[in-house]
Amino acid sequence: MKSIVVGISITLVVVGGLLAQNSTRVQKPSKETAVAASVLGAVNKGAKWLASVQGSDGGWGQDGGETSYIRTGERLESNGNDVANTAVAALALLEAGPQYRPNVDRALDFILKRVEASAADGLAITNSTGTQIQRKLGPYIDTFLTSMLLAKVDGTLSRPAQNARVRQALEKCVAKIQRNQKSDGSWNVAGGWAPILGTSMASRSLFEAQQKGVKVEGRVMAAAENYSINAGAVSAEAAGVPLYQSAQALEQLSRTEKDRMNNAKQIAGINAQLSSPSFVNGFGSMGGEEFFSYLNISDGLKRTGGEEWKKWNSQITQKIVSLQNNDGTWAGHHCITGRVAVTSSAMLNLSIGRAN
Repeated sequence: MKSIVVGISITLVVVGGLLAQNSTRVQKPSKETAVAASVLGAVNKGAKWLASVQGSDGGWGQDGGETSYIRTGERLESNGNDVANTAVAALALLEAGPQYRPNVDRALDFILKRVEASAADGLAITNSTGTQIQRKLGPYIDTFLTSMLLAKVDGTLSRPAQNARVRQALEKCVAKIQRNQKSDGSWNVAGGWAPILGTSMASRSLFEAQQKGVKVEGRVMAAAENYSINAGAVSAEAAGVPLYQSAQALEQLSRTEKDRMNNAKQIAGINAQLSSPSFVNGFGSMGGEEFFSYLNISDGLKRTGGEEWKKWNSQITQKIVSLQNNDGTWAGHHCITGRVAVTSSAMLNLSIGRAN
C-alpha cells in the first residue's frame, strides 16, 4: 500500500512539473506581444507628457504649452501657443484614448475661436506668423492640420451645438483650401522648407472631410492627385528629399480601392524605395519632416496591406520607439525640432499599427 502511495506521489510530481512547464511556455509573451506592449507604453508616455504641458488657454506651442516647459538652452523660433501645434497634439491625444478627451475639447475651443475669427478669404485661420512649423511646412499648415482635426471629430461630439460649430468651421477651412489651390494642383504657397508636406496635409484634409459628407469639388481632388503623380519633378519644393515627395504620393495614390488599382505601378515603385536605408533616412537626421513623412507612408501601406505593410510597420515602429526620450517626448534633430509636433507625429505613427 505504501509503494502505491509513493508511486502516485511521484506521478503527481512529474505531471505537476510538466503542467508547470507547459504553463510557463503558454504564459511567455510572444515577440508580437512584447512589441505591442512597448508601443503602447511609448504612446502612453507621450500622451502623458502632452497632456501635462497643455497651456491654460488649451493650446500648445513649439515646445509645450507654457514657457516653464522650454528646454534650457534650446533656441525657439516662436513663443506662445499656435494653431498648428495644437491641432496635431489634439490628433495624437484622440488616438491615445478617451481619458484625454477633456484635453482635446480644450484644444478644440482654442482652435475654433481662431477659425471663427478669421476672414473668409485667403488661407490663413490665425494671426500668428513665423512659428517653427510654419517656416518648415509652409505658412498655412495651421489651416491644413486644423481641417484634418475637424474632419476627424466631426459628428462625434456629445452636444449637438458643438457638432454644429465644428462642422461650420470645417466647411470654412475646406472652402479656404479649395479656393487657394495652385494651378499645378498643390498648396505649396509662400515658401517653407518642405511645403510638399503641407500640400499633403491639405489634400488629406479634403479627402477626410469628403468622407464625412462635406462637399469637395472633384476637380480639386483630381488636380491634387495629378500633382502627386508628378511629384518627382518638383524636388526644389520638397527640400530635395525624395522621402518627402514619395511619402506624399503614396498616401494620395492609395486612398481607395480604385486608387490602389489605378496607381499600382506608382505604388510598387515607392515600395521598392523603402528597401533603401538612405531613402528612409530622409534628410539624414531625424526631424519632424521625417516623422510626418513616415505617417504618410504608414497610412498608405496599411491600406495596401500585405508583406510590405508588415515589414514597414515592424521597421518603423522599432525605429520610432527607440528614439523616445526618457520624459516621454520625441524631439527633432533638424528643422522641426519642437517636442510638441514631433511627439505628436511619432504617436500618430505608432497608433496606426495599433488600430484595428
